Amino acid sequence: MPLPSFLKSGATIPVLALGAAGVLLVLYAWRLPPFTTTEQVTDNAYVRGLVTTISPQVSGYITEIPVQDYMDVKAGALLVKIDERIYRQRLEQARASLASARANLASLAVTRETREASIAVARAQVQNAEAVLTKADADYDRISPLVASNIQSRATLVTTEAALHQAQAALAQARASVTVAEQNLAETLATRPALEAAVHSAEAAVRMAEIDLQNTEIHAPEDGRLGEVGARVGQYVQAGTQLTTLVPPHRWVVANYKETQVAGMKVGQPVRFAVDALNGAELTGRIERFSPATGSEFSVIRADNATGNFTKVAQRLPVRIAVDNNQPLAEKLRPGLSVVVRIDTAAEPVH
Repeated sequence: MPLPSFLKSGATIPVLALGAAGVLLVLYAWRLPPFTTTEQVTDNAYVRGLVTTISPQVSGYITEIPVQDYMDVKAGALLVKIDERIYRQRLEQARASLASARANLASLAVTRETREASIAVARAQVQNAEAVLTKADADYDRISPLVASNIQSRATLVTTEAALHQAQAALAQARASVTVAEQNLAETLATRPALEAAVHSAEAAVRMAEIDLQNTEIHAPEDGRLGEVGARVGQYVQAGTQLTTLVPPHRWVVANYKETQVAGMKVGQPVRFAVDALNGAELTGRIERFSPATGSEFSVIRADNATGNFTKVAQRLPVRIAVDNNQPLAEKLRPGLSVVVRIDTAAEPVH
């Protein structure tokens, strides 16, 4: 059987070689046999860090900004200062209110002693009235027989009887005074909880004023490097206004692997990742933990696949990777940098 004419040409060998190379390239790109490997690679990975937004808790005009863009700062360093005059006066006002409340509470003790003394006086008056009544009773009992025997006049009996009634009335009045004095004391003691509550409220107001005064100075919460400082001297800011950002030195990598790649991954497995910004320099780390859900589950608007035109798309599962210590280049990592991550799923975890 004669060969086809295109096979008789000398160009058939390059064509066949090119076709074979194309097939092999496709197999390699899709990691199909004979190019299967236990190393899983993704370029959908980024350096992450704790980017803290620095904002004030009080409103006012900015009077001082002792820092600049991208400056390294230590924990406690002053970043921004807000005009404190109003807040200092509020603190003085709160302290004055506290002093007044404490004075009112202290005067309660004096008032209590006065009320108790009034009770003692009223009780002494009761004893005096009882003595007067006893004497009036005795006089009446003594005069009555004498009047009946016409030894004393009728007028003397009337006077003695009036003195008896007067002594009885004086005793009733003295006893009523004791009751009134005791009620006054009870009323005075009843005001103590309200005065104590006023003192506690004034103390809380002082503490709040002290906190507001302290918050006129915004300090760095921890060591790190500042982002762009957007605050300006003389600018009026309100609570929550973004002044700058602080990025602490701790870094890690989040690699978004396809769900078809994570089957053999385990916590503790070694990781290699190349950093684009460092001319592809390679650093090492280890798998720290896996996301509890795929990235699509955390999106604000999730795709609704309950339709007739469903197309299956491999989902991405974020994998958090801890960067190994004692790597000089690790200090140059910045949140947001792109990296290419390689994980050998056949490697044993290192804890």
